[in-house]
Amino acid sequence: MERHRQAVRLIAATVRGYFEQSIPFRIMHGSTNSTRPSHLKSRARFVDISALKNVLEVDTARRVALVEPNVPMDRLVEHTLRHGLVPPVVMEFPGITAGGGFAGTAGESSSFKHGYFDQCVNAVEIVLPDGEVVIAKPGGQHRSGVQSGGGNQALVNTKLGEGEDPEKYADLFHGAAGAVGTLGITTLLELQLIEAKRFVRTTYRRTSSAAEAIRAVREECAKPGNDYVDGILFSEGHGVVVSGEMTDDLPAGETVRTFSHPWDPWFYMHVRNATKGLPSSVSSLASSTTAQSQGTVTEYIPLAEYLFRYDRGGFWVGEAAFDYFRPVPFTHFFRWFLDDFLHTRMLYRALHASGESARFFVQDLGIPYDTAEEFIKYTTGSLNIWPLWLCPLKTPKGPSFHPHVRRAPAASQEGGVTGTDTEMLNIGVWGWGPKNKADFVRVNRALEAKVNELGGMKWLYAHTYYSEPEFWDAFGGRAAYEALRAKYRATSLPSVYDKVKVRTDDETGNKGWRPFVKSLWPVGGLYGIWKGIQSKDYMLHRHATWKWQSGGEKEKTA
Repeated sequence: MERHRQAVRLIAATVRGYFEQSIPFRIMHGSTNSTRPSHLKSRARFVDISALKNVLEVDTARRVALVEPNVPMDRLVEHTLRHGLVPPVVMEFPGITAGGGFAGTAGESSSFKHGYFDQCVNAVEIVLPDGEVVIAKPGGQHRSGVQSGGGNQALVNTKLGEGEDPEKYADLFHGAAGAVGTLGITTLLELQLIEAKRFVRTTYRRTSSAAEAIRAVREECAKPGNDYVDGILFSEGHGVVVSGEMTDDLPAGETVRTFSHPWDPWFYMHVRNATKGLPSSVSSLASSTTAQSQGTVTEYIPLAEYLFRYDRGGFWVGEAAFDYFRPVPFTHFFRWFLDDFLHTRMLYRALHASGESARFFVQDLGIPYDTAEEFIKYTTGSLNIWPLWLCPLKTPKGPSFHPHVRRAPAASQEGGVTGTDTEMLNIGVWGWGPKNKADFVRVNRALEAKVNELGGMKWLYAHTYYSEPEFWDAFGGRAAYEALRAKYRATSLPSVYDKVKVRTDDETGNKGWRPFVKSLWPVGGLYGIWKGIQSKDYMLHRHATWKWQSGGEKEKTA
């Protein structure tokens, strides 16, 4: 802990020096899972927090962990599983960090139950823009997450900031969550943990339309035994809702399914193949248990393998790499042979370095359930990008930079599933956009307008093209946010809008020979691969200890 305190003192002193000179700064983490262009960074001063990358403690009695902000999900899960515990919300990509989950938006397949990642945080240590170090807690009035019982006393007795008033900086806690580091620097988090089990009993439930998939998602979320729910729409007529229940039991004769090894299938391809011949589980005849079971497949997946099941192939974005390097066939052999390059860390490195993020459509949109089908119809007609990811969310009350319900939901839904003011469906739209830059901007702008029309909100890790008035119209809460910036002396830092807004070439002066050369096929892609190799990120997966290994007690079959 002393090493941590020394590092924070150095960070605070650096921040204080910038504050006294009124110099804006940015935070250097050492990695990113954002697809936003890095405009302004060449002109910015940096505060380097890349050394804050350790799990300081796992307290099994309190079921909490003290975690520095640059701890990635795979290292966090490796630490907590040793104690039979796991965070309630684990980001699907192993390289996303705890600090990124708090400062950004992290809603995953357990978020229908536990909310966003920050809703499972008990306390955060924050260096304010003037160098003061404070402990912020959510406050009893806004308490959420798995340890929400006990009122304010539970927050007084947190391990981080024990005895400190949970209300003192509650406004800072909620303001900083999702505000992309614009109110200060997160240097330590106390995370809630829950009991982990060996496997996830995973059920793939076939659907035959977007409406069926949306209905099935809501039905699965209503089942108290489910710990995880998400869905994949492969096409207009083929969808799968994936539900998972943690268990220590592996029935006799069952095979353990893994997705982390080079010879394993990519998860989405496995799900598509396993369900393509099944009838719909959500039809006029599906009211009986027998009819529903005919449209489902069940498997047993080790817990960590389930949590990071989308890592290889980056959901399905890795297939686009084969589209780019089109002489290379998209076959099992080449997926095995090139496995080091096809994990999310390497894919992000290559996407940023290649410049292809400027024309690759990567958007997550939080949409109210009653307009989700209309949104899917819109993306089908305007983008025709498949598959689509469906992730149900339990969202906070606004204002918030997280997607949240901005209007009263419909009174009822088909099948008797009623709406609430905290439930949304995240829809992930990831694929190639138009090659022409003007057309690329146009379809993004049109998407933003449609999302706003349907009462939805976009995630801010991705390209954002709003004008400033449009941005605040979509997200709201400008007065409260600006008041927090003034209260905590953050007005010299870039605002949320400053950090997420995409600048055009005219605004950035990005017209030199380097962007032009990288735009020539295959120069940009090869340069991206080279930068990925230089990073050595592929070694992190090679040596990961969370991967399921056969032999001994970990036999592949029971």
